[in-house]
Amino acid sequence: MELKSRVPDGPVAEKWDKRKFDMKLVNPANKRKYTVIVVGSGLAGASAAASMSELGYNVKNFCFQDSPRRAHSIAAQGGINAAKNYPNDGDSIWRLFYDTVKGGDFRSREANVYRLAQVSVQIIDQCVAQGVPFAREYGGLLANRSFGGAQVSRTFYARGQTGQQLLLGAYQALEKEIAKGGVKMYPRTEMLDLIVVDGRARGIVVRDLVTGKIESHLADAVVLGTGGYGNVFYLSTNAKGSNVTAAWRAHKRGAAFANPCYTQIHPTCIPVSGDHQSKLTLMSESLRNDGRVWVPKKAGDTRAPNQIPDAERDYYLERKYPSFGNLSPRDIASRAAKEVCDEGRGVGPGGRGVYLDFADAIRRLGKDKIAERYGNLFEMYERITAENPYEVPMRIYPAVHYTMGGLWVDYNLMSTIPGLHVIGEANFSDHGANRLGASALMQGLADGYFVIPLTIGDYLGSNKLEPVSADHPEVRAAEAAVVERTKRLLSINGKRSVTSFHRELGKLMWEYCGMARTADGLKHALQEIPKLREEFWQNLTIPGTGQELNQSLEHAGRVADFFELAELMCIDALHREESCGGHFRVEHQTPDGEAKRNDEQFAYVAAWEYKGVGEPPVLHKEPLEFENVHLATRSYK
Repeated sequence: MELKSRVPDGPVAEKWDKRKFDMKLVNPANKRKYTVIVVGSGLAGASAAASMSELGYNVKNFCFQDSPRRAHSIAAQGGINAAKNYPNDGDSIWRLFYDTVKGGDFRSREANVYRLAQVSVQIIDQCVAQGVPFAREYGGLLANRSFGGAQVSRTFYARGQTGQQLLLGAYQALEKEIAKGGVKMYPRTEMLDLIVVDGRARGIVVRDLVTGKIESHLADAVVLGTGGYGNVFYLSTNAKGSNVTAAWRAHKRGAAFANPCYTQIHPTCIPVSGDHQSKLTLMSESLRNDGRVWVPKKAGDTRAPNQIPDAERDYYLERKYPSFGNLSPRDIASRAAKEVCDEGRGVGPGGRGVYLDFADAIRRLGKDKIAERYGNLFEMYERITAENPYEVPMRIYPAVHYTMGGLWVDYNLMSTIPGLHVIGEANFSDHGANRLGASALMQGLADGYFVIPLTIGDYLGSNKLEPVSADHPEVRAAEAAVVERTKRLLSINGKRSVTSFHRELGKLMWEYCGMARTADGLKHALQEIPKLREEFWQNLTIPGTGQELNQSLEHAGRVADFFELAELMCIDALHREESCGGHFRVEHQTPDGEAKRNDEQFAYVAAWEYKGVGEPPVLHKEPLEFENVHLATRSYK
């Protein structure tokens, strides 16, 4: 395996224009001869499928939900970044590029990040043209607000439901192409394997989730837009269906998996309330614009928050990071919350929470203005906790949210398997070791609307692809492997449910590969995960059959992949002897508890090659060069 990033030469600001000019083109008449498979229908998948169909390609789009509108992108709340500089507060494409590289703790590829900042400007125009109802100022101009890791206001938003509104825009574009015949949609269909013929991705094997039928679909190229793998921790802010299966099965077919240990812990989630929970709920980072984060100064202070005077409160983010305050980046804010809770100053049941207080903002702006900005978020919080955040502070605590790791891709978003392209959260490319808030929606739409429609043409125009038939030996072998795996899962007939295994794996991962990692803890996890995986394959019970709707069977396949992924995450975290972004090794920190990078030895992308279950993966390194944003100690003080 060889990692060729294929980044164009020249100044970073000219690389994307240079690549667009140098790319092979497919003329409009010839585009109709090609078929592209897109797996996933969230912001990345839906926008990619719609855009490629508009160009003239035949597109097959797959999602396991009953409608593309159910993709997890719909859950995104706070906003989408773009370097429009509408507030005239000093923003620019360069500043967004700089903030993103710095926010990712200098572990991202500069060329990809600069392109993301460039394309961000086009995304807003595209979405406004689709009718996305972004918030507006009194005079009608689009409004912006601040997010963590930036000192400018560049985040466009639609109250606390930005993801939903953006997805509806992409969905409308997709439905138009479905009606036109350019996209054939396959809902309730899960990808279970990648078909590789002559070293190239040529199709996928899927299971119809209603009938259980397993079949293959062939194409000239495959695009994965299947999201992240945060549900390996069991409790996360992800939808329950979110999983790693599509990306992991591609990894087992030869696609390198990059930086799997880079997990984002979001600082503003509703705390865990008991063992009954199956997921956690995000409270948008946008709330930190007006909410102040604090805990009591004294450990063990159990008074009601409104009874604790201001002088006895510790506004610890404002104290520790005066330049950024409550808008410190997510990884830093999360670790700070854990630190004060570990000191015994946490609030709520179990002491695993901090306050997010809007009293000052309500006094300053009035309740109506706060309701206008965050009303649906406040309503959601009250429904879940039975507490009114207009009257008492919210209680929040960090939780697993986003995964910066993913399948390795080059500048054209192609994996190490030719023909397999990966977009959105499923790839590793833009965020380094920590994602800044409001950048996930930006990346998904940048990849889908503006990057992959062009780079897919470069691949198709540069390669002569022979037709592949359904009876090709590789197609039959991939299909047979899926059938065999399904039979094996159903034939175990053990005593334990899928959920019990998933919960136990999640606890292991949160404890030893979560917000803070140690060498001893990771080694312990690497001993326990294989034992639990072995028990899974010997003692799992799945009711029902494979010839019907069977959500236990679906879940079992996904958890089986999570076991293998979890092991790789721990291996990656153990090998990376430094702290950076969302990867915090306790052994590597500054005297004041901040992340301590080791640029001499670890300024690279760790891309892992699969060698078999239980076999050590092989590490490949892509060195990272910083020619424009020079390596520096990351500080928000």
